[in-house]
Amino acid sequence: MKPLHRHVVNTSRKVLCTAALAASLTTAAVVTNPSTAGAGESEPTPDSPQATDRGDARLDLPPALADPTPPPGANAPEGAGGIPATALDAYQRAAVSVGAALPNCKLPWELLAGIGRIESVHASGYGLQSDGSTEKPIRGPRLDGNGFASIRDTDKGEWDADTEYDRAFGPMQFIPSTWKDWKADGNADGKRDANNIYDAALGAGLYLCAGDRDLSDPAKLDKAILSYNNSREYVNNVLGYMRQYQNGAAGVPNPPAGNFPTLPTTGTLPTPRPSFPTTPVTPTTPTTPTTPTTPTKPTTPTTPTTPTTPTKPTEPTKPTPAALAKLEKAGDVKLEAETGSVFGEGARFKALLADGKPAVGQAVVIAVEADTTGGTRFSPLNGSSVVVRTDDQGIATAPKLKAGPKAGTFTLRVTAYDSKTQLTLALDGKVTAKPLVLTRVDGTAPVRVVTGTAVKGVQFLATVGDEPVAGTQLTAALVEKEAGAWVPVDPTKAKGPYFAGEAGKKLFALELPKTGADGKTVLPELLTTDVAPGTYHLRLITPEKTFLILEIVVAAKAETTPTPEVPPATGTNPAPVTSGTAPRT
Repeated sequence: MKPLHRHVVNTSRKVLCTAALAASLTTAAVVTNPSTAGAGESEPTPDSPQATDRGDARLDLPPALADPTPPPGANAPEGAGGIPATALDAYQRAAVSVGAALPNCKLPWELLAGIGRIESVHASGYGLQSDGSTEKPIRGPRLDGNGFASIRDTDKGEWDADTEYDRAFGPMQFIPSTWKDWKADGNADGKRDANNIYDAALGAGLYLCAGDRDLSDPAKLDKAILSYNNSREYVNNVLGYMRQYQNGAAGVPNPPAGNFPTLPTTGTLPTPRPSFPTTPVTPTTPTTPTTPTTPTKPTTPTTPTTPTTPTKPTEPTKPTPAALAKLEKAGDVKLEAETGSVFGEGARFKALLADGKPAVGQAVVIAVEADTTGGTRFSPLNGSSVVVRTDDQGIATAPKLKAGPKAGTFTLRVTAYDSKTQLTLALDGKVTAKPLVLTRVDGTAPVRVVTGTAVKGVQFLATVGDEPVAGTQLTAALVEKEAGAWVPVDPTKAKGPYFAGEAGKKLFALELPKTGADGKTVLPELLTTDVAPGTYHLRLITPEKTFLILEIVVAAKAETTPTPEVPPATGTNPAPVTSGTAPRT
């Protein structure tokens, strides 16, 4: 089995070679910043270091903060769970990223959210910022064997600020040795820091998908979660939160940092592991070093003349970069198309800084949400979310959307952020059904008959796009034009072609048989007995008011000219003339 990082890199190269990504577009940060995973373990198992009893960093939060309710107007179904907006964005973007590199994994973002809920309550209480960082560091208990696993320091304190023992750290609670193999850049800032929820969520996604796992397989999903924490209760609760979020979730404002205590070791679920102990472990007393030998005292040098201290130049103040200030539509963004068709040009958005200048190179996340169309996606990537960079004018252009197969609506959510600001636009999109089209099978020329002759065998075809539509109901009626509109004739005064009713009654309107599987129906005989020569019009119309006008030309019967009779000649009958040579006399 080849290491995951090679697979990600190879997949990334294939993705980057497509025309769709040529214009500085990536489906996710993993495409341009592949993980280094694979050097240590190609497929984590329940015996992996990450799965050991490492505690967690959840805080004892009030219920309203731990499990917030989405605010009114959030377009969330009843009973939906609330997730801090930045955390929700991180989970969803990580799933998009992993989906681009490892499409066979089928990683649901709700799985990442379930793990994030149990490990740190989505970084709630730590001051989650819009760029994914936190005001306060998130660190689990010291892994010194005192109530938890014993793991000696592996990162020299770089990630967990502990140079003697390791600690799980960040919103997804990676231990340093695991992060070394699976670190990733989830927000394209050039850093790989599990203290940032964007990076941590992407790293967790890659870790869970390692070894070519298919997480749509319940057994492999179970094994993946056990490799993150080898506890059956942990698995059950992660799956519980995953399913809760799959039934509905919405972003809520990032909660501020607070002075919340850690959960007691006897605290309630969602995690069975004890929390950070309230009494810190007394560190062992370091060994007293031996007293060094006193060096020989050097001879006192001659005191040099004290030089004049030069004046230190004033260090220029570094200008503070302008903050992101505005995100707006660039031009007219129309989000309406027929089912299965491609929308017009890709939507364009403009990002501006506080000084009014364009935000060049700004990452803009564009996602299809609340979709009832059966799958409106970005074409040709076939994804519901993309990350686009702004050009030198601050313009971010999304790839074209392809409408889903069903009529419905969706929301196009556009987000841009920097370290202090998150700006969001929400645009309503609509997909309409393709119109039904009626055509005559034998062409468009007028139907011509001689008065007294029936119109027979005219067929009509109902289609949507190029597909025939069965079960279409048509009504045929003789019509005439009044004030530019086709209206049915008055049956008490009509003199045109008619259908035969009961007892010889003339019908000027008739419901046709519904179209068959081939989309076709046949017009019943239309009689013209005693109909005056002229041009008539028959309208075929559906309940949805789609119609077709059939022009009928009734011609008069041709008059037969009688052959005149020659009267017999008077007197002697002439001899008959015969052919050939006359006889000699």
